[in-house]
Amino acid sequence: MTDLQAVEICAGAGGQALGLERAGFGHALAVELDENAVATLRRNRPEWRVAMGDVADPDLWEPEEYRTVNGRQLDLLAGGVPCPPFTIAGKQLGATDERDLFAWAVRLAERMRPKALLLENVRGLSANRFAAYRQNVLDTLQNAGYAAQWKLLHAADYGVPQLRPRFVLVALQPEYAEYFAWPEPLEGDRPTVGETLYDLMAARGWEGAREWADKANDIAPTIVGGSKKHGGADLGPTRAKAAWAKLGVDAMGIADEAPGPGWKPAAGKPGPKLTVEMVSRIQGWKPEDKWVFEGRKTTTYRQVGNAFPPPVAEAVGKSIARALRKEGERRELVEATETVHDPVYKLLRGMERPLGVDQIISKLEKVGQRMSEPEVERHIAHLERDFVITRVTRSSGALGYKLGEFKAFVGQEGHQRHELFAMNQAKIS
Repeated sequence: MTDLQAVEICAGAGGQALGLERAGFGHALAVELDENAVATLRRNRPEWRVAMGDVADPDLWEPEEYRTVNGRQLDLLAGGVPCPPFTIAGKQLGATDERDLFAWAVRLAERMRPKALLLENVRGLSANRFAAYRQNVLDTLQNAGYAAQWKLLHAADYGVPQLRPRFVLVALQPEYAEYFAWPEPLEGDRPTVGETLYDLMAARGWEGAREWADKANDIAPTIVGGSKKHGGADLGPTRAKAAWAKLGVDAMGIADEAPGPGWKPAAGKPGPKLTVEMVSRIQGWKPEDKWVFEGRKTTTYRQVGNAFPPPVAEAVGKSIARALRKEGERRELVEATETVHDPVYKLLRGMERPLGVDQIISKLEKVGQRMSEPEVERHIAHLERDFVITRVTRSSGALGYKLGEFKAFVGQEGHQRHELFAMNQAKIS
């Protein structure tokens, strides 16, 4: 039995959960929407309580019931909330995407009061487009009594043979935040695709496995799990397929089994296709995990491809665990308000009256922020996608801007998210 307990939302097939388990966290509850991923969790960890359904459905579970576990304050609320609202490959709808649960998860921390919060998402959330969104998250967490930090982590730095950047948010109550430090990248050479997959490629007696492994001497491009809106499993867009080809991998689909004796690639093909087991190995599952993915090939591939790599979750989890135990060097806290992701948002958020672009520029200059008129207008355009912006004509005839409410779903009964989610639930993953 571990002394640390977590509740995990949007748990998927268990990549983050497995990593956190390796880091010393037990799971009081895991919540997941996809029935195949739920079957995977229940198959591999039958002792866990797993709830299947929309995590934001109040009839599914009662978050306040998990404020304490085994008579102690909940240690960690964790989750890999949906990525499509922020992915560069998508429309980047952010707060207006019915799949967006990031802001809701932050408010969930306010309700559950865990000692720590861990949320991960795609690199797109770190873009300028979402600067105000990130600022709102930091401000909300600080007002709730947490010290929060964002960091872009690269999976390859933690032993995963894959180019997989993930944007990670960690927030802790101040007495624990003083002991938190992001995990350091591992020293030494990064494992390659070839050395990671050689045993699986050779498992059915393919004579070319050793030669293939020697040539596949680099890390993989990012595994793309995709969503239910798209077709069958393959290893990504055109650029990714070209990178896979250099590693001797046919990325146009997923194989049912490894190559057998005498296997040779078809004309124009760079090499064999990967199996789901091979993809899971590249994603960071280890043979000793004996993790079984439930469902047919496309659904199991999607579970693997959308996962947070267990070794990265383990590294971050260990850093959080050390902080919760108050181990290691104590650090001086940097207040979240000193981290400014969007100065225009911060300025408008504190103003009761509308400000014109010229006034915004002038006020920012007084605090050492220099910004041109086109830059301010670009910030306002980004802001307007996630926040209500009221335009007022000033006496000079120029427009003034006033920041209104956040458009994101944070639990409101009448929010458009409910209708859109119900309409599109069959396509949401």
